Amino acid sequence: MSILEELTSLLTQGDFPVETGIFSEEAPDTYIVITPLSDTFDLHADNEPGIDIQEARISLFTKGSYTAMKNNIVRMLLQEDFTITDRLYNGYETGTGYHHYTVDVAKFYEYEMEE
Repeated sequence: MSILEELTSLLTQGDFPVETGIFSEEAPDTYIVITPLSDTFDLHADNEPGIDIQEARISLFTKGSYTAMKNNIVRMLLQEDFTITDRLYNGYETGTGYHHYTVDVAKFYEYEMEE
């Protein structure tokens, strides 16, 4: 499992479309774009990774009020054991009419070395 798979599965339960990287179709009034940020290993004394830490940014774009949607997304993420590393209102985009809000998340996955 990867953070992108989990986020897509979780966020598509809402009533708005979700895409990775860029929204490729004509944008509706509300949509989400998930952007991968990093993949790192937790350090161990034996130099073998045991934990794969994956991070992603969730960008919510809406022409309406973003507050209730943002709160719902945060609740869903916390219920599914995501670590929220940052939340930010990026502002109102006058050219498009969208409010832009981001939530950065991390998730820890066990990493198994193949033998």
